[in-house]
Amino acid sequence: MALLESFKVPLGTPAIDFDLKGIDGQMHNLGKYKDAKVLIVVFTCNHCPYAQAVWPRLIELQKKYQDKAVQFIGINANDSVEYPEDNFEKMKEYSQKWGINFPYLQDESQDIAHAYNAQCTPDIYVYDRGRELAYHGRVDDNWKEPEKVIRHELDDAIAALLKDQKPDALQHPAMGCSIKYR
Repeated sequence: MALLESFKVPLGTPAIDFDLKGIDGQMHNLGKYKDAKVLIVVFTCNHCPYAQAVWPRLIELQKKYQDKAVQFIGINANDSVEYPEDNFEKMKEYSQKWGINFPYLQDESQDIAHAYNAQCTPDIYVYDRGRELAYHGRVDDNWKEPEKVIRHELDDAIAALLKDQKPDALQHPAMGCSIKYR
C-alpha cells in the first residue's frame, strides 16, 4: 500500500459538475445540492485503510452539520474490476455497515475523478456557496489515532465557511492510498 498525498489544486477553482449514480439508485449532480452553503466532495473507497479510518469522522461531521446547510458527497472512482471490494454492491454493504449518512456515488468511468485531479483516498474538496474551492486538505492531524487528534482542520474549514469566513490558508494535503485508475 503506497501512501500518496493529494495534488495541490488552487483555491477558488470551481466545482466540476457530475452526473453519477448513488447507492440509493438515484442520479446525483451539483444542482441537486444547490441549497447547500458548504459542499464537501470526498473521493474515497471501501478498501483503503486510510479511507476506512476517516469514514467515522466524515459521518460525524455530516451529523454535526446536518441542520446547517452542509452536504457531504462520497465518490468512489476505484477500478472495481481489479479491486472488487470497491464495486457498487460492496459500496451498498459498506454504507449500511458504517451507517453512511450522505450520498455515496460511483464514478465508474473515472472521468470525474480525473477532472477533479483526485489522487488518493480520501481526497477532500470543500466548496463555498459559490462552488469555489475553499479547502482541499486532510480531515485532521492524526488519521490513525482519532483520540490523539489536536487539529480538526476539515471541521474548522466548514465552521469558517458557515461564518462567511475563509478557511485557514495553510492547508495540509490529504493522504491515503492511490485512486485505482485503470
